[in-house]
Amino acid sequence: MCRMIAPHATSAPASVRAVTKAVVPAAGLGTRFLPATKATPKEMLPVVDKPAIQYVVEEAAAAGLDDVLMVTGRHKRAIEDHFDNAFELEQALAAKGDTVRLDSVRDPARLANIHHIRQGEPLGLGHAVLCARRHVGDQPFAVLLGDDLIDPRETLLSRMLDVRDQYAGSVVALMEVDPEQIHLYGCAAVEATGEDDVVRVTGLVEKPSRRDAPSTYAVIGRYVLDPAVFDTLERTPPGRGGEIQLTDALQELAADGTVHGVVFDGLRYDTGDKADYLRTVVRLACARDDLGPEFTSWLKEFVTGLEDGTVDGRHRQAA
Repeated sequence: MCRMIAPHATSAPASVRAVTKAVVPAAGLGTRFLPATKATPKEMLPVVDKPAIQYVVEEAAAAGLDDVLMVTGRHKRAIEDHFDNAFELEQALAAKGDTVRLDSVRDPARLANIHHIRQGEPLGLGHAVLCARRHVGDQPFAVLLGDDLIDPRETLLSRMLDVRDQYAGSVVALMEVDPEQIHLYGCAAVEATGEDDVVRVTGLVEKPSRRDAPSTYAVIGRYVLDPAVFDTLERTPPGRGGEIQLTDALQELAADGTVHGVVFDGLRYDTGDKADYLRTVVRLACARDDLGPEFTSWLKEFVTGLEDGTVDGRHRQAA
């Protein structure tokens, strides 16, 4: 069962694209980050000074998607609150004349028209997408996974929308990965189209072994989906892990020749992994004009200290 929650935010300027809606699945338990995620949704873990999920919504808004549906679960109220107005906090900041922080507090609610729906049972990504059916209707829509952050300087989603405009059907984002890592992803069998960064997807396998993988093209967390995917998901039985897999539904659509892939070789961060989460914070902090120079200088000194046996100018204690 999926339960709708009223939207909080105001709408951004309308997009000229055929695709205007984005769906952000955010119902996962975040067990890899326990105990931090015991009371805090994993999507709200900070990346520098913004929660991870805000980067995702900013990406959707930058691509012209002004209607965002969050598919959440229990204990995710913090996500809803973050994209709502915080009147008492705003009044306090306004009274201090702190316009910089006031804007940063108001920005999440101004990014798009934010809606929320509860995924009653954790039945997989395919089920989370299916929960969006009534909201999306018969329109194409984007799906952005919160664990995958695309660097704000990249234009992957806009490129995927262009490919959808050109070919219709559904579009997935692909990255080449080490063959030893392909078992962690959905994997695509592909054919060339004549465009360097666009392929036709002929088949999809969810988390195959290296031996069974049809390629080294991994499906990453960005999709532009035709509404036909809903009928396919309705009849898709539970697959790997007993969950309804979006990959299985897309496999059926790919057999009809209606799925294309955009091959992405830019900056992507997997914030669902602890080590990559830390690398994400460092990379994005270094890229900031206000933090980068000072932080980068400190980081170089710190790494030098690790290499020569000192940290912050102090010798390590002997074991």
